[in-house]
Amino acid sequence: MTRKKKGKSNKGIANLTNTILSILKKDKNQSYNYKQIAAKLGVDDASSRNQIIKKLHELHAKKEIEEVERGKYKAIFTAEYHTGKLDLSGKGTGYIISDDFDEDVFVASNNINKALHGDEVEFYVYKRRKQGRMEGEITKVINREKSEYVGVIQLHNNYAFVIADSNKMYKDIFIPINKTFKAEDGDKVLVKLEDWPENADSPYGKVIQVLGKPGDHNTEIHSILAEYGLPYEFPQEVEDFANNIDTSITTVEIANRRDMRQDLTFTIDPKDAKDFDDALSFKVLDNGLYEIGIHIADVSHYVKEGTILDEEAYQRGTSVYLVDRVVPMLPEILSNNACSLRPKEEKFTFSAVFQMNDKAEIKNEWFGRTVTYSDARFAYEEAQAVIENNVGFVIPAKAGIASINTTIPKEVSLTGETYNTSPDIAEAIIKMDALAKIMRQKRMSAGAISFDKVEVKFDLDENANPIGVFFKSSKDANKLIEEFMLLANRKVSEYVGKQSVKKTFVYRIHDEPDESKLANLQSIVSKFGYKLNFKDKKTTTASLNYLLQDVVGKKEQNLVDTLTIRSMSKAEYSTQNIGHYGLAFDYYSHFTSPIRRYPDVMSHRLLQHYLDGGKSVNEALYEEKCQHSSSMENLATKAERDSIKYMQIKFMQDHKDENFIGVISGVTDWGIYVEIIANKCEGMVSVRDMKDDQYAFDQQQYAMIGRHTKIMYQLGDEVIVKVKNADLVKKHLDFILIGKHNEQA
Repeated sequence: MTRKKKGKSNKGIANLTNTILSILKKDKNQSYNYKQIAAKLGVDDASSRNQIIKKLHELHAKKEIEEVERGKYKAIFTAEYHTGKLDLSGKGTGYIISDDFDEDVFVASNNINKALHGDEVEFYVYKRRKQGRMEGEITKVINREKSEYVGVIQLHNNYAFVIADSNKMYKDIFIPINKTFKAEDGDKVLVKLEDWPENADSPYGKVIQVLGKPGDHNTEIHSILAEYGLPYEFPQEVEDFANNIDTSITTVEIANRRDMRQDLTFTIDPKDAKDFDDALSFKVLDNGLYEIGIHIADVSHYVKEGTILDEEAYQRGTSVYLVDRVVPMLPEILSNNACSLRPKEEKFTFSAVFQMNDKAEIKNEWFGRTVTYSDARFAYEEAQAVIENNVGFVIPAKAGIASINTTIPKEVSLTGETYNTSPDIAEAIIKMDALAKIMRQKRMSAGAISFDKVEVKFDLDENANPIGVFFKSSKDANKLIEEFMLLANRKVSEYVGKQSVKKTFVYRIHDEPDESKLANLQSIVSKFGYKLNFKDKKTTTASLNYLLQDVVGKKEQNLVDTLTIRSMSKAEYSTQNIGHYGLAFDYYSHFTSPIRRYPDVMSHRLLQHYLDGGKSVNEALYEEKCQHSSSMENLATKAERDSIKYMQIKFMQDHKDENFIGVISGVTDWGIYVEIIANKCEGMVSVRDMKDDQYAFDQQQYAMIGRHTKIMYQLGDEVIVKVKNADLVKKHLDFILIGKHNEQA
């Protein structure tokens, strides 16, 4: 056996051309010689240096680099730099989304250059891949999207590493031993990035919080919040400030408001709700019209601009609804007490009051601050029972509310209250339900899209362990509340938006769907036999509504509902009104949930300012606030989804020995995703675990096809699966594929 001489290497340096260009392009003003490049590559043998020298000469001959001094080179740039946002895959490659290009720009892992998922980056497009897509190289990180990550710490003698939970974080984070925050080996921690030295393979950071032991329930829930930078408790000074606010209902303040305490008023909410944003009042007028008030907690009366309470609420932007808890936007003294429209209590409210006829036509409207008294609290189930037991009841046109005999249970129990169900309230609910149905039909006729997606809910024991799964769907009582809230939101927005002089306001906008996403939706739902018509806006909305109606109760409903929602543009907040496509409204805002949404607080303040005759406020300032609110809403939504995923995995840990019928909800080159019909839990079957054949991904058919048997597992197929692994820490649910359902029957 011949021993190689020291310092010699016959092995070529992989991808040397792109590597050299990457080094030279990273710093436009810096020149390098072969020794400096060799040092950056970490090679010092003669063979490697010779390869570098040869490649430099080749690139110089091709005019891709220039020699600025003897033996020193700089890159030649033939095109301009661009900026965009990096979307990383778990494999370390990514795409840059940039306004400069119609398509996303692919970035290979060796051209990421220390950028992280979501970062705003500067990049350079230098060639096209064989597939025809553009390929780029990141030259600079302009702005990090996030600097804090959740992960598990591994301690060594003089240092530590944190392995991030997120598969988008492709590097472990190096932690000096004096910056571990006394974390123990294996703890789940929150780490903050501090630096990424030029020659370091990993970013440097410090532990800023020890979250607990992986797998522990509170640890995992707090980890979800920490991953998105969401707090789970209030700073003590904010709690103290809120607790010292005068929340009494004073005669002085009542005198400044419209007194509506004598009007029949009630709330309808989920049975486990603690904060009641909104209430409805109902009165039959002498002229036969119905006066209906939508009364919203007057949060802005207590949360004043410029206070630490307001700053905390703004930074949070929204309440976060996790499976086992709510992380409120406001401290409990306000969210569950002073601002909550609880039964048998007087409250300060901000109201939209409408007079309408039997055709749900609005004849008069009024907006302003009020004082109200809630006569009763209903759960949705109770209000639904009222509607179902009294179908077809109509209040006579010019009469007051008359007593009637009903079959409604007299004793209300779901909400834990002990007052009797009032015939007056029953009749109000029935009439308002009839009006709501008319308003809904008008919306649908105008082109609104009916998204009634089934929500997954969990029955939890006293330790927050999931012991059952149920589905929450929207019934008449839910839609009653929805329609009147939509009415208030739309009319408040119209009041400001239609004024002769433009005034800054916070709109809830929803753009038209992207044509390519609709085309993708069509190609997928066609596998189930559905057809869509995208000829114009009217046919598009009509066919989408037909699709959503047709799938109700079918195995593919949740998949089609989800895909349809994803094909839509994302609703957001803006001072620039473009209308709301999904609701078919030209004007729309959020006004009805100020306890849990900061944009509603802004809408209250602005509306009152304009009611008082105030001039338009700074548009740029409010646009910045709108963008922040949209961003925080997005983070809260991600946290809520993660908590559902976590609870689904926790639920499936106790069902490992069972077979489940599921629907294939996604197909990729690494496996198939299956959603269990009985509980909506989704997991993955790895192609490596499909042992009966060699399977290949067919993108055109959204299918995995066996090379020899030609067995096809296609999007929408019913299959039988069994749990292989339910990993709470990594939040992975893996299935073993038993076979097709119809073949197992």
